[in-house]
Amino acid sequence: MPTKVTVNSGLITINDGSSFLVTASDGSIDENLPQGFFVWDTRLISYYEISLNRCRLSLLTSSNITHHNALYQFTNLQLPTINDSLPPGSLLVTVRRDIAEGMHEDIDITNYHSKAVEFQLMLAVRSDFADIFDVKSQQILTRGETQTKWENGVLTTEYRNGSFFRGIVIEPVCDNSEPRYANGRLMFDVVIAPGKTWHTCVNFIALADGNIFKPQSTCAVPHNTKAGKVRDEFLMNATKLQSSNAEIAEYYQQAIADMGALRIEVDDNGHQFWMPAAGIPWFVAVFGRDSIIASLQAIAVYHEFSRGTLLKLAQLQATELDDWHDAQPGKMLHEMRRDELTTLNLLPYHPYYGTVDTTILWIVTLAEAYNWNADVSMLDECRAPLEKALSWIDKYGDFDGDGFVEYLTHSSKGLRNQGWKDSGDAIVYPDGQLVEPPIALCEVQGYVYDAWLRAALIYEVWGEKEQAKKLRQKAEELYQRFNDRFWMDSVGFYCLGLDDKKQQIQSIASNPGHLLWSGIVPQERAKKLVNRLFQPDMWCGWGVRTLSSENQAYNPISYQRGSVWPHDNSIIAAGLKRYGYHQEANRIAEGIFAAASYFQAGRMPELFAGIERQDDNFPVPYPDANIPQAWAAGSIFLLIRTILGLKADASKQQLKVQPNLPDFLPDLELTNLSVGDATVGLRFWRDGEQTQWKVTHLDGELEVST
Repeated sequence: MPTKVTVNSGLITINDGSSFLVTASDGSIDENLPQGFFVWDTRLISYYEISLNRCRLSLLTSSNITHHNALYQFTNLQLPTINDSLPPGSLLVTVRRDIAEGMHEDIDITNYHSKAVEFQLMLAVRSDFADIFDVKSQQILTRGETQTKWENGVLTTEYRNGSFFRGIVIEPVCDNSEPRYANGRLMFDVVIAPGKTWHTCVNFIALADGNIFKPQSTCAVPHNTKAGKVRDEFLMNATKLQSSNAEIAEYYQQAIADMGALRIEVDDNGHQFWMPAAGIPWFVAVFGRDSIIASLQAIAVYHEFSRGTLLKLAQLQATELDDWHDAQPGKMLHEMRRDELTTLNLLPYHPYYGTVDTTILWIVTLAEAYNWNADVSMLDECRAPLEKALSWIDKYGDFDGDGFVEYLTHSSKGLRNQGWKDSGDAIVYPDGQLVEPPIALCEVQGYVYDAWLRAALIYEVWGEKEQAKKLRQKAEELYQRFNDRFWMDSVGFYCLGLDDKKQQIQSIASNPGHLLWSGIVPQERAKKLVNRLFQPDMWCGWGVRTLSSENQAYNPISYQRGSVWPHDNSIIAAGLKRYGYHQEANRIAEGIFAAASYFQAGRMPELFAGIERQDDNFPVPYPDANIPQAWAAGSIFLLIRTILGLKADASKQQLKVQPNLPDFLPDLELTNLSVGDATVGLRFWRDGEQTQWKVTHLDGELEVST
């Protein structure tokens, strides 16, 4: 039997709301790496090391316990003491960390030596108050002033730069020894009799612009945080999955846990909703595209996510022209931050609107959310934002009037590329040269086509048939115009986009796979597109690469020039299913699930390398990938939905299924699946080459059919 390989990032990540901690597996924090304790986009602890008599500990094991706490266990190496030398393995050192707004740390040391031991426990802690964008780029600059004071057994470090303020209060509590502080270290004189345990715990209290984030003093007692209670409510109400393929069930459960941990609270007229944050460590914030796509992916699992995301983005919809923030009336945001550079207006992220597709996908999500919840009041509440979003497409999205939506930043700190592949070097010609904006990406035109058709359905719900007719006419004209300009007949594929001279960017990339999802591809062209996606230069065995390996800029370990993104593949798979390519959709699902089997806990990373899959290798992680990440977790949900072919029309109390279980997934059962006011359970199983299904439970009125 082959050895099971687990690809581990070597990091421990825990979070609670906007507070999160990233450490090495031994619990240390290296200020030269993207690690630390972060609150509101600022690193409050940049260095941490625990030692005994200045000797580092030997790690035994470490792991997350839940999304908000982690356990690290150590023993000692040969430890010199004043009177003697302590043999290795004499002590068991247990460190528990819990993020509950602030951070709480428990330290327990048990003496298994035959004699009493005496030593000094040292905690080296430093704070650089680095902006999260500086940490990400690993170019740390100190712009303000930092002050530290030790008073009454409490260490307080504060940072100020004009109106920007952050602080960290380190408070040892429940300790068996009086703490001291000197030379950047908290020190405890420890004496432990044989077989006894010494204990201390430390509260790390975060300060941010008048807000105090104080942890619960748990002392290892089981508890739950506010965010944890919200997560538990989500776990209770989300659709549940069981299968004889235990691994698939585990990946699904891990994705549920990750999505629940990434939730951001949304308040709307006194009602509480939730939306997914994008990911840890870089994107614990309100995001546009990421949250919209994650909400779409999870809509059959928990459709309330989509409502929270729709409402929050509508609340922040741009109302005026503002080049610094790349804002235009009706446009939905890209991201909103609370870091130092943004607070001081050195970066434009409060909020920043430099995204070409969020506004369009917001319309798609509004219609799809209605398909699952049949809530006319939600549509009515979103009417004004919808009309502004539709107006943005015409007036600002297609800013040169050529009939296609393109992007171009107007901000000196704006993003060069503003599709989902938004890294600066993502959009290239076949010879590897960078494409200069403005750029009209192919998939964005597909999103517009889909958005107009879906908006037409919304207007029909309101009884406005004339407006619905106009939108359908616009969609039909775009369909013709797009297929005339973007199709590359010589290769049977769509071009990546149109460049600033309105010429085709003839690179082969994953973007055209999204066109199947939006439905803008003529049926007679779909087969050629599908065949091209699965050629060896695009299909690596784990998934579809972002860029063909034949492109001169191809690099399988880059961010978006040949890597594999699970969310990208899940959207392509959904498009394949839409056009009747069930086996090809399942092929993508198999590749992504096979990759998941190598990642710790089956947790999907943001992306991984596009290196060819072979019998003797495993997926190679991208070093700075967000783990967990919302749309990576959401890819598991969308792939399951795609395999089963779930399509809801809650206003008609209908659910359509078109299941095609692959060999690796012989059976599957969903419970607590919500469609409008109804809740249904469904069981699917393979019978030879066919997939059978039946309703196992139904509360409410719902017609389920193929």
